[in-house]
Amino acid sequence: MSELVQLRRSGRPEAQPGDQAGAAPQATGGARLAYVETYGCQMNVADSDMVLGLLHRDGYARTDDVARADLILINTCAVREKAEERVFQRASMLAEHRQRPGVVLGITGCMAEHLKDKVRARAPYVDLVIGPDGYRRLTDHVRDVRAARGAGDLRAGVEDTTLDRHETYEGLDPARQMSGGITGNITIQRGCDKFCTFCVVPYTRGRERGTPPREVLRQARALAAAGYKEVQLLGQTVNSYRYEDVSFADLLSAVATVEGIERIRFTSPYPLDFSDDVIRVMAATPKICKHVHLPLQTASDSVLGRMRRGYDYAQYRALVQALRAAMPDIAITTDILVGFCGETEDEFRPILDALDELQFDGAFMFVYSEREGTTAARKLPDDVPVEVKQRRLAEIIERQKRITTEIYRSQIGKRARVLVEGPSKRNAQELFTRTDGFRPVIIPAAPELTPGTLLDVVIERTTAATMFGRAG
Repeated sequence: MSELVQLRRSGRPEAQPGDQAGAAPQATGGARLAYVETYGCQMNVADSDMVLGLLHRDGYARTDDVARADLILINTCAVREKAEERVFQRASMLAEHRQRPGVVLGITGCMAEHLKDKVRARAPYVDLVIGPDGYRRLTDHVRDVRAARGAGDLRAGVEDTTLDRHETYEGLDPARQMSGGITGNITIQRGCDKFCTFCVVPYTRGRERGTPPREVLRQARALAAAGYKEVQLLGQTVNSYRYEDVSFADLLSAVATVEGIERIRFTSPYPLDFSDDVIRVMAATPKICKHVHLPLQTASDSVLGRMRRGYDYAQYRALVQALRAAMPDIAITTDILVGFCGETEDEFRPILDALDELQFDGAFMFVYSEREGTTAARKLPDDVPVEVKQRRLAEIIERQKRITTEIYRSQIGKRARVLVEGPSKRNAQELFTRTDGFRPVIIPAAPELTPGTLLDVVIERTTAATMFGRAG
């Protein structure tokens, strides 16, 4: 569950509304131009990169200027109703560009899958509605719409929302691999089999299926060849990965052998599927970052039961203890959801106790938002008043802010190895870096400190959200 936050600064990577995902080659000569906006989770960002790579193969170049685009795509999220409303508003704004000859407007991704034919019923100016498993057919659909328009059918459109439990997009190169960067994403697993009662993902992305290890390693080597220093393995429940007899622990070990890749991250694991083998491989492999984003959702066993999470708080706490026993310096972040169906005050208070006990580095915290089609929407009343949800959310945000501040202050005077990502947004004389534990550190800029540089720094001071250090 997530609001839309900025990709490069969040502990759980997600896209800013209007973010131009991907770095496919810019326009040259007479190439057709594609403009893509991305909303939602890191999987959506990775999908946009993959779509841009596919479009490049079909003769398109990326543009950041929507007024020049021949194809306009909005890649979407379906986790929260507010996100869907933003997409409809944005689509209505972008529809004016369809007045130019040949311009095609499409909505792709989870919202397209979730709402299906309702998208064009509400927004008839949308030409394409393509779900997460329909991207291979995207360019064919664009050509079909243009041909129909040329024949005089101005209302022509295509809806392709068929889920395919075998589709992993093997062999398609994401756009970012073409131009280089610091952190590259590799989707190792698509879909989800958990069916938590509040979550729409299994209905929008289908059942779990793993990407073949050969494809994961091919993409990792391609990223290394393009100059990437860090890879992030993605999946809805990434540690549930399995392909034939290859486990997630096996895959982590294999990716760590790729020369040129200095850091390996993954997101987001599911608590039930966090095996002892994965913990062992993480602890024994220096390239694997000592950071885990481990969604808790709530600390009330009764609410966890209604959510159908499959674990209780004691099991989750034992996993945190096992991670810290194997890796004492590991940084752990989480997701917290308040105001789920029927949540009483007695069921809410354990969340605050859990924050105090588990001492997360950070947390993404939200109020429950009912999603059509989920088990909760069908069977559980959304009966916690909005004002109660907001009050509870404010309480946990304030509690977690204090904890994060204390954790960051405890790092003052300590050394940390950081990866330079680029200039700080607030000061061109400073650089934005991250530790192995995904903690942000601002350091003074220097000519030799280019993006991708790994160096040791000493932490000198902190704020509630950022640490500041100096090489040394």
